[in-house]
Amino acid sequence: GGKTLQLAAQGWQVTALDQSAKRMERLRANLARTGLGAQIVVADALAWEPAEAFDAILLDAPCTATGTCRRHPDVLHRIGPRQIAEMAGLQATLLARAAGWLKPGGRLVYAVCSLEPEEGEAQAGLVTLSPDPVRAEELPPGLAPSAEGWLRTDPGMLAEAGGLDGFFIARWRG
Repeated sequence: GGKTLQLAAQGWQVTALDQSAKRMERLRANLARTGLGAQIVVADALAWEPAEAFDAILLDAPCTATGTCRRHPDVLHRIGPRQIAEMAGLQATLLARAAGWLKPGGRLVYAVCSLEPEEGEAQAGLVTLSPDPVRAEELPPGLAPSAEGWLRTDPGMLAEAGGLDGFFIARWRG
């Protein structure tokens, strides 16, 4: 919901898709509270089809959430190779579906709050769209993109500013 609110606040026409009715009800309440708008769709992204292609897609993919270990240390004891492999399979499918929903020239952004390369770099390596590298000038001081133009953070970064979760972001053009 937070990313939806941020995009709507910047003037984007947002379609928020999630299979959790409870999560979408919370989003609907937050949109009403802030006076922002978004089209809310409760559906499974593995089955749903958009009525028309999108200019941009943010795929905030389901993940193991190992990047939240600074705030939730127990996550590292609950996640193993099986869960990582299951998530990676789902993420690959979702990325392929999302890529097919883009208008020509549209942007696809993939994000996970995982520290696992199988959920970040390995997924990005599978995408066949044209890379749209994240540039250093787009990032706050202390963060830098990889040679591929991807962004990987870890919970130890920016500790002097309160820290941040670990996450991975990659971007492409259709």
